[in-house]
Amino acid sequence: MSDEALILVGNDKGGTISALRLDGDRLVEEAVTEVGLGCSTFAVDPARDLVYCAVKDPEPAILTLRLDRSTGGLTEIARRPVDDPLAYLAITPNALLAASYHGGWGTSYQVVDGVVGPEMGRMSHRNMHAAVPDPKGRNAYFVSLGDDLIAQYSIATDGELVELSAPFVRVTPGDGPRHLVVSADDRNAYLITEFTGQAVRFDRSEGGRLDKAEDVQAFDAASGLGISAYGRDPRADHLIWGADVALADGWLLCTERTESTVAAVRLDGDGRLTDTVVLTHVEKQPRGLAVAPDGRHVVVAGEASDHAALYRLERDGRLVALDRIHTGSGPNWVRFVA
Repeated sequence: MSDEALILVGNDKGGTISALRLDGDRLVEEAVTEVGLGCSTFAVDPARDLVYCAVKDPEPAILTLRLDRSTGGLTEIARRPVDDPLAYLAITPNALLAASYHGGWGTSYQVVDGVVGPEMGRMSHRNMHAAVPDPKGRNAYFVSLGDDLIAQYSIATDGELVELSAPFVRVTPGDGPRHLVVSADDRNAYLITEFTGQAVRFDRSEGGRLDKAEDVQAFDAASGLGISAYGRDPRADHLIWGADVALADGWLLCTERTESTVAAVRLDGDGRLTDTVVLTHVEKQPRGLAVAPDGRHVVVAGEASDHAALYRLERDGRLVALDRIHTGSGPNWVRFVA
């Protein structure tokens, strides 16, 4: 199995992780591992062949799983109970970052030989939805949907979180910031909002501070979607339901679940958002997506279709469907293993 072709899909309701192989323009199932209900986020440490996975059953915990690249199988080697279910995990060279939506907190854990150890800093904000490092692992960004802000920290060598001089950056009240990604060159960060479906770019300073720049709509505006709010049902009321965001070869890809679309927003040479937005209808209720190392293949998980679908990103921003495969119940998290 090619290292670049291995894909892991978390099936939240089924309690499994599916290992898929990218075979040309096809998806092939290699293995399915039972991990526990609520496996809606995981982080991959490719250098050590470890996967850190959050589960809810029988209690909230972080599992450390050993990855067998030859088969795609996962074996549990450690387990750490946590206070509340987790919405996001991300690994850095010095720490494991975590965010709890229902607990309203974010933290950094020390990790030694795959064992998740003590917390090295915790902050509290409502509905924490993401914990995202920069590519070098020097900064951590915690996205609070409930407080409409991004808390920003540096990460010390022992994993401790240290507030930046500006401890947070605010977004427009009521937008509902959800997921964030930092560009490979460290110059830009991009946010997707859940309630308004906005793609928002931030300038990123050398020290990691974010400053809000431009934004564009990343949903099907012609479909009549309304602005959502905390506690409302976007499916019943036909409201915007933004979810995930990823970068791919000059485009920012954003999922919206009510109309089941991926919006490809063209970036200019400096990474700024342009007005070119290309919509593609994809798997039903696309919550998670990931871009292959080649920058052209995209895998989208349909939370309500129980399938993962493979697309090719064209130069004009269209996503061309290539293949789809049944995974498990409620797939919502996708990562390529580099």
